[in-house]
Amino acid sequence: MDSPDDLGLDLPDLRPGWVWLTGAGPGDPALLTLQALHGLRQADVVVYDALVDRRVLALARPGAALEYAGKRGGRPSPKQPDISRRLVQLARDEQRVLRLKGGDPFVFGRGGEEALALVAAGVPFRIVPGISAGIGGLAYAGIPVTHRDGNSAVTFVTGHNTAGDVPDGLDWPAIARGSPVIVLYMALKHLDGIADRLLAGGRPAHEPVAVVASAATAGQRVLVTTLGACAMDATAQGIAPPAMVVIGDVVTLRGGLDWLGALAGRRLDPDPLRLRDRSEAG
Repeated sequence: MDSPDDLGLDLPDLRPGWVWLTGAGPGDPALLTLQALHGLRQADVVVYDALVDRRVLALARPGAALEYAGKRGGRPSPKQPDISRRLVQLARDEQRVLRLKGGDPFVFGRGGEEALALVAAGVPFRIVPGISAGIGGLAYAGIPVTHRDGNSAVTFVTGHNTAGDVPDGLDWPAIARGSPVIVLYMALKHLDGIADRLLAGGRPAHEPVAVVASAATAGQRVLVTTLGACAMDATAQGIAPPAMVVIGDVVTLRGGLDWLGALAGRRLDPDPLRLRDRSEAG
């Protein structure tokens, strides 16, 4: 495989004593940025999260140390202060450190917390953005988060707070009223409670919902359902985290935009919104 350096780009070097907070994208290694790949090829230590695909880790420099720092709900996980302290320690040991996170480090990735810990410790760092699962992962399911004929706004919401509960600090009625498309991260555990809040806020029970599990990986699964039935259907289908949930009429577009399905021989609908319009009329 060619190196990013072979493309004639003037990419910065990952220097000893530095930490690069890097997004690995939603799963498929092909969605890595050139900067992320450049960092992987230089790092002495890669501190990675649970959602980073093993194929991405395989791109690390031979001899690089791989340190797991993943968090998974309901399982023993490293504490965030411990992870931040470890990054500081590695940098002070003059290691070239790549902190690798699924998706984008600043989109529900706690990258801001780690960056501020590095600032407090006087450790130099770089942010390497990645493709967030709430955009790239849904694109792999054939679901655009915006569409000119459907929505001009989208709201990204975390499905749990720091205590692991439904984030009741949010104005759910306002989200229900004002967000034509809602994308939920880490929401599978509380999907029933979140759906209840949105229904109470006025969202229709028949509104299209898609649950995309293990997005942009070989194990991707897509469940298309409705807001009223999504929690029950996800349980019945055995959908497991990691999963993204998208609520809104853009889900209907999957009928025409499921490009992965088309590669497997599925016939696509050139006018998928027609089905939505028909259901609303009758």
